[in-house]
Formats: sequence, C-alpha cells, structure tokens
Amino acid sequence: MRNIKIAIIDYPYCLKSALHGFLEVFNLANQVCDEQKLPCQFMPQLLNCNDNTDFTENRFNVVVLPPSNRSEFYLSPPKNLLRGLLQQHYSGATICSACAGTFILAAADLLQNKDVTTHWKLEALFREKYPEVTLNIDKILINQGDVITAGGMMSWLDLALEIICKYTKPSVVRSLGKYLVVDTGQREQRFYRQFTPILNHDDALILSIQHTLKETYHLPLTIAEIAKQNCLTERTFLRRFFKATQLKPKQYIQLLRIQKACDLLESTNWSFELIANKVGYEDNGACRKLFVRIIGLTPREFRKRFVE
Repeated sequence: MRNIKIAIIDYPYCLKSALHGFLEVFNLANQVCDEQKLPCQFMPQLLNCNDNTDFTENRFNVVVLPPSNRSEFYLSPPKNLLRGLLQQHYSGATICSACAGTFILAAADLLQNKDVTTHWKLEALFREKYPEVTLNIDKILINQGDVITAGGMMSWLDLALEIICKYTKPSVVRSLGKYLVVDTGQREQRFYRQFTPILNHDDALILSIQHTLKETYHLPLTIAEIAKQNCLTERTFLRRFFKATQLKPKQYIQLLRIQKACDLLESTNWSFELIANKVGYEDNGACRKLFVRIIGLTPREFRKRFVE
C-alpha cells in the first residue's frame, strides 16, 4: 500500500471551504481507490500556520496552499513558512497552490524557470511584485511536475483532482467527478476572465485616455489620432501607455471590445454579427477570430456555457 502524505496549510485568511474541501475530496478518493482495488491511500492533514510552526518536522509527498481572498498574509508570508516550503521541496515534495497561494510560492523562491498561474484578478499585482516569474493567467491549472499552481478561487477542486490523478489513475478522477457531479474535463481560466484595466498608476493623462477609450472603444480611431488629440508624439504615447497599463493601445482596445462582446452575448439575444458591429468591427469574421484567440471559446460556445 502506498501512502501519500499531504500537508494542507491552514494559514490566516485562507478559504476555509477549500481547506476542509481538500480533506473531504482526498478521503473520497480513498473510497474510490478501495472500490477499484488500487494500492494507494491519501493521508491528508491540516497544518496550522503560526510563528511557532515547524514545517520541517515531518516529510510530506505533497504540500498544498489553499486560496485566499485577503492579501494581508499572502503578500507577507512568515519566514518559517517559506523555509518549510523550501525544505519540503528539497526533500522531494510536490508543492501546490491555488489562487493567491502562488504569491507564497513566489516569495519562497520556488518558481524559478516555472510557468505558473493565479487568479485572473491578481494578474497585475503578481506581475508587479514578481516580474521575473512566467505567469500564464489563461490557464486554470499548470502542472510543472514538482510545482502545481491553480487559478481561480474554486480551482482548489481542479488542483485536488490533479493531485489524485498524479498518484492513481484517470479512472479515479472520472469516478470522483460523477460522484461530486463536477466537470473533470479540461477548462481554461480565460473562459471566465474579465478584462480589468490597470487604473492605479500615476500617469494622469493616460488615465484620462483610458476613461475616454471606455466610452469610444467602438470608434475607428488610430493610434496616431489618439496621440495627436492628447498633444503627444505617437512614440511617446506608446511608451507611456504601455508603462501605465502593461498593454499596447491596440491590445487594450481589442480587450475592451471583446469584453463588451462577452457582456452582450450574456445580456442579449443578438446575433454575433450584430454584436461585432456594435463593438467596432465591420468584419465579423475578424472579430470572431479575435474572440476565440482571447477567450478560448467560439461565441456560440461562450453563450452555451454562460447563458443557455
């Protein structure tokens, strides 16, 4: 019998539903393993995080950081937790995080040369704090072998299923999906992502342009025209806009348009051809291609998933 020891870190402000959800899903996986006569048992335990916790006292196969919806802890994790994560990693443990837990992994310097994800709403903050880490916010889950990261608040379930699959068989995950009535097929975080522009920068002129673009994104303005209207050279406008928003103006306008297209797909029964025209595209085919590239779904698939 192979026993998989899993530490689930109970840290301040972590999502308690995920904390106990991990326990329950791993215990359910044990029932499925028994039914399928697989010689594997998961041994999850909650490890309370405080200043006196010794995270190196025991060796684990997996260490899991649940999601959090408050930043006080994950932006300034204690040194004993960071040391413990590093020691467990050096001892062969797979280190995993969901949502904001990725910030703690980055603080522990565990993400060098790794592709990772976190909640789409934390993208700007993560890129600002850890610019050297390769972040792919489109993905719900990225498995790099010894490090696994998951995106949204509820992605803890995707993470739990990924860990279970790592040590058992896909049949166990399929059975769990049926038992829990959840979709175990592949998903991407970009299906759910909403474009949230960076507005908390110090460039007042670019902020003014952003507010204008929010109302005029559907108009056929060129980069040269926007720069001229704001008494800037095109080169200076491009430089300042990217510095403030981390996006080129063309990308920014495309994201505004596609976000509005998503809103209209959810709130109206208009055809996509009409929606494409409303958000500024004469060629609905070009708009459709851009929609698929950014969202990862066709307009029909998007409407079916979120409306029908």
